[in-house]
Amino acid sequence: VNQILLLLLVLTVCAILYNKVHQVPLALRNETVDLESPEEMEEEIPVVICAAAGRMGAAVAAISSIYSNTEANVLFYIVGLKTTIPHIRKWIENSKLKEIKFKVVEFNPMVLKGKIRQDASRPELLQPLNFVRFYLPLLIQKHEKVIYLDDDVIVQGDIQELYDTKLAPGHAAAFSDDCDLPSTHEMIRSVGMQNTYMGFLDYRKQAIRDLGISPSTCSFNPGVIVANMTEWKHQRITKQLEKWMQRNVEENLYSSTLGGGVATSPMLIVFHGKHSSINPMWHIRHLGWSPDARYSEQFLQEAKLLHWNGRYKPWDYPSVHTDLWENWFIPDPSGKFKLTRPDS
Repeated sequence: VNQILLLLLVLTVCAILYNKVHQVPLALRNETVDLESPEEMEEEIPVVICAAAGRMGAAVAAISSIYSNTEANVLFYIVGLKTTIPHIRKWIENSKLKEIKFKVVEFNPMVLKGKIRQDASRPELLQPLNFVRFYLPLLIQKHEKVIYLDDDVIVQGDIQELYDTKLAPGHAAAFSDDCDLPSTHEMIRSVGMQNTYMGFLDYRKQAIRDLGISPSTCSFNPGVIVANMTEWKHQRITKQLEKWMQRNVEENLYSSTLGGGVATSPMLIVFHGKHSSINPMWHIRHLGWSPDARYSEQFLQEAKLLHWNGRYKPWDYPSVHTDLWENWFIPDPSGKFKLTRPDS
């Protein structure tokens, strides 16, 4: 009996020693554990910006301003056409922006075939990249929440604040309403801009009247978007937008002679009454509507994001508040993109 007990004791000791030596690390088992808690892991903020031919300097300045004013983990999705991608990639990789995290995404304009009505009044508004915002889920695969920015913006605040914008349940996107700033009202009066649905949709058309939207309803500006990709896909937002693009081709429901952009009108229709709001200071608009109208310097210093929507861009002449834009501009290493200035 004693010999049997001794043998069992030896076997037990050997088994313990074997397990110590050959123990499988916990991280390789099915019961994996994170080395960092969710609170400690840094969230990635995806920011989508287009790099169009002839205005790549705008995209570069926008990216530069975002990167310089945040400690957040930003991933830039830079969207371009096949012919422009090599230029923007070279610009970034041969400047101080080479440290940013970015992906270059090619946009195929064939997805727009038969969906854009030709309009000669402002042909630049029909450029394919103006419609990239319609196709965010096709370009961005792994992110739940995405920021889209027009290229003619400068970000003076921490982009984390914009990303933290709360979207109400069931809302696929957040925008800035065009009736939200007293100073905006003053500028609208001075340059005759539209800030209601009447300025974007043709209410003489029955299809527009059938929407039941009052023409005096405040519009919103889709140059800055915080989007929820799950809701976007669930509500088939892209399909809805394409439907109104096709109807416009057939019925001429809106045009660039109205609100100044054929990409805004279908979004006004699809998102009416179904979008959240962005903090007004995170989208100060209309800096490009007139070469004369100006905001106060104090107001602009407090602004988080400046947008030169309109004809008068800060890389061209004439334009206003160009000094604020040039603070973030990085010259083109290839020398192809040049600023237009009175003395140039």
